Amino acid sequence: MIKHYKELSDEQLIEAYHKGTEEACEELLDRYKNLVRKKAKAMYIAGGDSDDLIQEGMIGLYKAIRDYDVEKTASFLTFASMCINRQMCTAVSTANRKKHNPLNSYVSFYAPIEGEGNEDGETTLSDVLISEQEQNPEELYINQESAQSMENRLFHTLSEYERQVVTYFMQGEGYVEIAARMGKSPKSIDNALQRIKNKLLNIL
Repeated sequence: MIKHYKELSDEQLIEAYHKGTEEACEELLDRYKNLVRKKAKAMYIAGGDSDDLIQEGMIGLYKAIRDYDVEKTASFLTFASMCINRQMCTAVSTANRKKHNPLNSYVSFYAPIEGEGNEDGETTLSDVLISEQEQNPEELYINQESAQSMENRLFHTLSEYERQVVTYFMQGEGYVEIAARMGKSPKSIDNALQRIKNKLLNIL
């Protein structure tokens, strides 16, 4: 991180970020990550671990950076602490609720699939799964080999940073979650994904 940003106050960094300076957001995420870790140690998330809570806390911290109004009397530290607590508490509450109510989240294999081409509701998840299983084994093998080859070629063209981003993205994480996990701004993650997309198009 450029020394200049380290010498700025929280409020100055907020103003810089709101004007489009991505490095200012990254400095604030780095500056307060220890606060997030400290708060994570005091909470428990059902079915998860401290890393899950740290990630939630970093999301709360990013929201504080995004939403903080420098004209308000409360310090950024106070506002950030509140946002981090709120994000973590919501995560813990949601996880505990899911833990005690597992039957509400099941998906029936025989429920109609929503989407274009199934307006009559006749196609179910079971139909799709069976259809995929009945594909020609040789065709399945060729498709898998082709996809693996393309994935290998793509990863060789990516930087280490881009590899981390695309790995998290393929695991279903959104821009804010990836940004929080990596200590970067969501715009930085968006830019990385755009570069990855262009590289993928070049090898197709």
